[in-house]
Amino acid sequence: MARMHSRKRGKSGSTRPARLEKPVWVELSADEVENEVVKLARRGHSKSKIGIMLRDSYGVPLVKIVTGKSISQILEENGIESPLPEDLTNLVKKALALREHLESNHKDLESRKGLQRTEAKIYRLIKYYKKNKVLAPDFKYDPEKIRTIVAR
Repeated sequence: MARMHSRKRGKSGSTRPARLEKPVWVELSADEVENEVVKLARRGHSKSKIGIMLRDSYGVPLVKIVTGKSISQILEENGIESPLPEDLTNLVKKALALREHLESNHKDLESRKGLQRTEAKIYRLIKYYKKNKVLAPDFKYDPEKIRTIVAR
């Protein structure tokens, strides 16, 4: 699938493990992995960061293979939820950083175009999440108000 604002195709991305059973080198039990996921989430790490940390530190290729549940399901069961989906949060952080940059660099037209493209992606994602009832129907993207939500 092509990128949104270019005609190129993305090549990067990690490869998911081919085997769908628990590897022999994983020494952690399902409960230990769940506890580690909850502990890392309470420290403020995102879902993708948690998966990377478990892979690199504990050798867990996929949390779902070991526990039978995804990271999202584990966090939902333990009452740990973020107010916005992770991809939307990352785009909002990028847009806020671009706005901050443009406050001191008014004539940086490339950054202004980058901000427009980033906010176009944000509006598209918000529309998608409203349609799928992940976000409230009256949710609006206001950079000043959303700064407090993302800052948590």
